[in-house]
Amino acid sequence: MTGTAGIWTISHGELLLRLVLAVFMGGAVGIEREWHNHAAGFRTHILVCLGSTTIMLLSIYGFSEFANEPNVRLDPARLAAQVISGIGFIGAGAILRNGSTISGLTTAASIWVVAGIGLCVGAGFLYAAVFSTMLLLISLFVLNKWEKYVMRHRRNHEMTIKTLDNPTALGQIATALSNEGIQIVNVKMMRKDAAASSGEAATIQLQFVLHVQNPVKLMEAMEKVHTLDFVIWTESGGKSLDVTHQGVRQVH
Repeated sequence: MTGTAGIWTISHGELLLRLVLAVFMGGAVGIEREWHNHAAGFRTHILVCLGSTTIMLLSIYGFSEFANEPNVRLDPARLAAQVISGIGFIGAGAILRNGSTISGLTTAASIWVVAGIGLCVGAGFLYAAVFSTMLLLISLFVLNKWEKYVMRHRRNHEMTIKTLDNPTALGQIATALSNEGIQIVNVKMMRKDAAASSGEAATIQLQFVLHVQNPVKLMEAMEKVHTLDFVIWTESGGKSLDVTHQGVRQVH
């Protein structure tokens, strides 16, 4: 093997080391996503990082037998470029939209960064891979808590209220919310007419986007809304209040 071909070869021990590092780095990020119950978690991030490393290793060292051919020029970035564009399909699968709420963007971004870390490991750019993993974990753990603390008074909340069809429902609910200092940013109304044979009254569903400075006020507003005789149930932030024959019941 000539010196020129030597740069296109790697020992089995070095190859195994890079693959193991990819598993640990991808797993470190995946644990954080798994801890917060995201769809793409521990195993997904390991597989993305390991796959990117394997493809990078293949791109650099998989065709070393052709390195000394006079009419062959090796391009180690060729397969890596396909990883960058292809990983977007996995990231897109982690993004979910529910009404005006979009979730999964951070997970999709973490998958994309983990793929880049895997490429760095495969190329032997370990310094960048290690520090990228550290900065990514800091962003997901530390900056996530800091962002929630700083933005706690600026985020909007969604509330869904189901009521009997009452022409004064919207006005009375709006008054109850404003009395608690809650600002209505947007409201959407959907009317559901009951079938004539069922004998049930028609209902409407109101979807509010609210600006709330104090989350405690939101729960107090939900309880006050339930004092209105036409309200069936309300839901906000995964917590709901349901009207039963025994009164108001909180359901998590």
